[in-house]
Amino acid sequence: MAMTNINYMMNYVKKYLDGKQDRFEFDLGFSYELMTRWNKMRREDEEYAEVFNEWIGDNGVDAGRDLPDGQYKKLIRHQYNEVKDIAASGFA
Repeated sequence: MAMTNINYMMNYVKKYLDGKQDRFEFDLGFSYELMTRWNKMRREDEEYAEVFNEWIGDNGVDAGRDLPDGQYKKLIRHQYNEVKDIAASGFA
């Protein structure tokens, strides 16, 4: 099955990290997009969806809410790279 929704969310985060979206826009859209796509993401790949939600959602976006912009972006970048590394390893 194609991972259309998971890829969309990874690209959504990458767009912010690449400076194509400011933090305010990213924060507003992230929760909405994740809630809208969550069930589809889980059907595409439940383990990948859970990793994305935990690492980027819970331990990134939610955990970094009170951080200054630079530290927030650094945290999101770290979490994004962790998700990519976990996915590349096949969730072993």
